[in-house]
Amino acid sequence: MTSVDDVDANVMQIEELVERIPESAGVRIAFFPENSLYLRLQEGESLRGLMLQDEAFAALSELAVRRKMNLHLTVPLRLEGHLYNSSVWINDQGALRATYQKMHLFDISLANGPSVRESDVFRHGGGPSVIEIDGWRFGESICYDVRFSELYSIYARQEVDAILIPSAFLTRTGEAHWDLLVRTRAVESQCYVIAPAQGGVHQGASSSGFRETHGNSLIVDPWGRVVSRLVERGPGVDIQTLQRDEIDKVRRQIPMKDHRRLPVDFGTSH
Repeated sequence: MTSVDDVDANVMQIEELVERIPESAGVRIAFFPENSLYLRLQEGESLRGLMLQDEAFAALSELAVRRKMNLHLTVPLRLEGHLYNSSVWINDQGALRATYQKMHLFDISLANGPSVRESDVFRHGGGPSVIEIDGWRFGESICYDVRFSELYSIYARQEVDAILIPSAFLTRTGEAHWDLLVRTRAVESQCYVIAPAQGGVHQGASSSGFRETHGNSLIVDPWGRVVSRLVERGPGVDIQTLQRDEIDKVRRQIPMKDHRRLPVDFGTSH
């Protein structure tokens, strides 16, 4: 995706992307990047955030039902009076659930580059989350979380089938670190990683804001091989079938679960 600071425009972009998927493909889940429904393009901009009762979610629920497809989004979401960078699942019956709130907020200042402070608007999430869809268990994370391996150690111990890393990487950090980090998470967790990414030039629809993101949405298999990459600088779709046998094969060859020595105590996922 190439999201902007206009919810309606982003809903339309999601609808157009889903309509590119042939019904004959039998796709069960469509994954979208961080900031699916709203991308803040000006630092210091106040952010109202979305609520699950908003019309945007009603439209996407109808889409999920019509296409018999689960949708996974990441949005600025207001929960119990606080604003979170949150994952939202919409199942194929149209039901919504906020499942994970980003734990590690992106507060950085690059030399000769931009400064970003997510903590100015968002609250930190409380812990990991594993959700099951069609018998597949997904460990959730968002963008900057990818740099903190302790979160993924929890998912590895729970033997999830796939890890989600919806993202909106800056071009500079993406060129240096994106592939390395995503592939590393797959190797250390011995599972698939699904990492849909914002990509392209984001021109403000309701402001004069501007941002450029790295793109390169990835799916990486449990051996660390990139099996899918969207290289176009803009909205795109790729359809892949994950193979559970690949997970089992890697875990049989290198039984990391039996070799772990360091405890991880980070509470329980929900």
